[in-house]
Amino acid sequence: MSDRPEIGDWAGPGGLAAVQDARLPETLAAAARSPFYRGRVPVDRAGLMEMPLTTKADLRDAYPFGLLAVDRRRLATYHESSGTTGTPSSSYYTEEDWLDLSERYARKWVGIRDSDTFLVRTPYALMITGHLAQAAARMRGATVVPADNRSTAMPYPRVVRLLRDLRVTLTWSMPTDTLLWAAAARTAGLDPGRDFPALRALFVGGEPLGAAKRARIAQLWNAPVVEEYGATECGSLAGECSAGRLHLWADRAIFEVRDPATGRITPAGRGQLVVTPLYREAMPLLRYNTEDEAEVSTDPCRCGWDLPTVRVLGRSAAVHRVAGAAVTQAGVEELVFQLPGVLFWRARALPDRLLVELEGDRGAADALISAIRARYDVPAEVSALPPGGLVPHTLLTDAPDVVKPRSLFGPAEDWTRALSYY
Repeated sequence: MSDRPEIGDWAGPGGLAAVQDARLPETLAAAARSPFYRGRVPVDRAGLMEMPLTTKADLRDAYPFGLLAVDRRRLATYHESSGTTGTPSSSYYTEEDWLDLSERYARKWVGIRDSDTFLVRTPYALMITGHLAQAAARMRGATVVPADNRSTAMPYPRVVRLLRDLRVTLTWSMPTDTLLWAAAARTAGLDPGRDFPALRALFVGGEPLGAAKRARIAQLWNAPVVEEYGATECGSLAGECSAGRLHLWADRAIFEVRDPATGRITPAGRGQLVVTPLYREAMPLLRYNTEDEAEVSTDPCRCGWDLPTVRVLGRSAAVHRVAGAAVTQAGVEELVFQLPGVLFWRARALPDRLLVELEGDRGAADALISAIRARYDVPAEVSALPPGGLVPHTLLTDAPDVVKPRSLFGPAEDWTRALSYY
């Protein structure tokens, strides 16, 4: 039986704060054992709120083991972030850490069951994402299909085949990947919403997900889309309830919101999300600034979970200035997916205008120009491309020849493939 809190173990904001305060002394004691925090850890919550934030630069400067708080013999895994906005940062976990990670990820309102077949379509390399989903699924007894999306051995036709033939019930991927599966399925003559009847939910994360894109994915696959939010440094930070809202796991971490313009810290509102995980052994983090732009609310949710809700808006660094307006991917994407039938697009933010390409007709392009002008009041040029203009047909149909390295070839064989893995 776990001594970590579960949803329903407290009532109201006061009960949640008591859960956090009960665990905080152990969190602070663990942090004091790491070289990075040694000698400057406060004794209580009031002192914690006076500490400077831990930054991504701090994590990079502490590479590889400056934040280690346990003997290295106790480590279970080592990971690095994707490095989306800079040099990757290190993270490491003990077996006990992994229990907390798995429990948080498994808090899905649709459940993860021993009867499920769970296709994990995120990296199994240094990032935590694929390993986390697999650990949570195995903890709940599900069958895992490790369909890594960073391997030439897992082309889109193979993903579609596995989804159908194995009667996959749950998937885990970035939202955009589900659109590529749908396109590959259609190319193979299949209907995503009809020919995969076992599929009961698509778990997605790793990029902002607007309402229009979510609705498009759910309509394509005839299955609910369940969002997850987290980071390699912290694991799962929020999950979706039955009412369709993301809840921060505030029983397992303390969350704050930082206004990047003023530096002001509040428990709710809009700004950069700051997190203090409460159950980290190997690598405790105190007031870690994720730099993710988020909107946190403490208003009650009709699902009944006594946890704050969050809208994740993307990285603060991902805002582009176009003709004086602040343009984000999430904002443009919401406009794109309000267009009927459009799945694929790309844009370039120039100082004086926004250039967009989409796979669709001229009517869709003109409608997007109007929508961009209405929302941002900036000039926009939108090109309508035919199917395959952005996502090549070969990407959806080809199955690369994945080989093992070899050095001896017969007289008619292509020996330029010597020592090649692909």
